[in-house]
Amino acid sequence: MKLGVVFPQTEIGPDPAMIKDYVQTAEGLGYAYLLAYDHVLGANPDRPGGWQGPYTYRDSFHEPLVLYGYLAGLTQTIEFVSGILILPQRQTVLVAKQAAQVDLLSGGRLRLGVGIGWNAVEFEALGQDFHTRGKRIEEQVRLLRELWTKPLVTFEGANHVISAAGLNPLPVQRPIPIWFGGMADAVLRRTARLGDGWFPNRPLNDEIKTKLADLRRYLEEAGRSPDEFGIDARLNMGDYAETELALQVERWRAVGATHLAVNTMRANLASPQAHIEAIRKFKALVEG
Repeated sequence: MKLGVVFPQTEIGPDPAMIKDYVQTAEGLGYAYLLAYDHVLGANPDRPGGWQGPYTYRDSFHEPLVLYGYLAGLTQTIEFVSGILILPQRQTVLVAKQAAQVDLLSGGRLRLGVGIGWNAVEFEALGQDFHTRGKRIEEQVRLLRELWTKPLVTFEGANHVISAAGLNPLPVQRPIPIWFGGMADAVLRRTARLGDGWFPNRPLNDEIKTKLADLRRYLEEAGRSPDEFGIDARLNMGDYAETELALQVERWRAVGATHLAVNTMRANLASPQAHIEAIRKFKALVEG
């Protein structure tokens, strides 16, 4: 099982030097990947109609693909993961171009996690239909793979038309791996048909075990081997005592997780440097 870190989006701050120090430290400690959450806009909770989301306009979010373009030249081995990029609120061809560029600059170190999202405010601001996002993402994934693997693409779908055009340069990985986030049964079925892996972004409990069993069944129904499919778990450091962390890692390993990322946000850490020390401590606790 590969260990990664969740980029502490809301708490690391805007200093590029601190971002560089954090990621280079993670790579130096031997973490296999860096995972970044995605939000384009934050809403005002006092807006007309109110706001119930977990983040507001006061929460900082670095844009994942731009961030990874910056970090590609500052690192050597660490994999870059979007966990998750809200694909239906973006133009598909532009995502294909940006992702291909990150993959090229990093030497093939991008894993694109995608999902349909929950924030209607962002969809509205980006000019996309919130209510059709589930239907659109399947066509988007098919188109992404076409664009990443062929020099010229002709494609006509419900939402996209391309007439003999293509990306240049193409990515190193052809195609870039696409993993899905989300918990609904429709998402699991879509993931089994179209995805390379799944992000169960919840603590390991009976619900998650049931979802994992459902996903394995859907993979088999789709003629795919669960053994060749990835599971990227999340471990919120602030939810557990230090003495429990290694046990949680082993619990995820026992249910078949192929990856696990430690999240240090909302763990009462006072500074960006404290996040660096937290990932250092986590590595020692689970591997020492």
